[in-house]
Amino acid sequence: MDLCARLTAGDLDALADAYDQHGPYVYGVAVKVTGSQTYAEEVTQHVFTALWERPLSYDPSLGSLRGWLVSRALHESALRTKV
Repeated sequence: MDLCARLTAGDLDALADAYDQHGPYVYGVAVKVTGSQTYAEEVTQHVFTALWERPLSYDPSLGSLRGWLVSRALHESALRTKV
């Protein structure tokens, strides 16, 4: 079963796998945009929480999971820099 199907099925290990594979990229983008490790940690948490709570919001036909996660991180980070 692929990662997206596992997430949709509520497989907690799938979230851990997604984080292991993509977390460093999400965090790296957030640090670069916000300039803050603290904000980057919050952004990373929000991005992966959103994936867990709404796995169907990611559409594989529109691109990679990493791309979707990084896009969300960019959006969240931009919101943090305006606060």
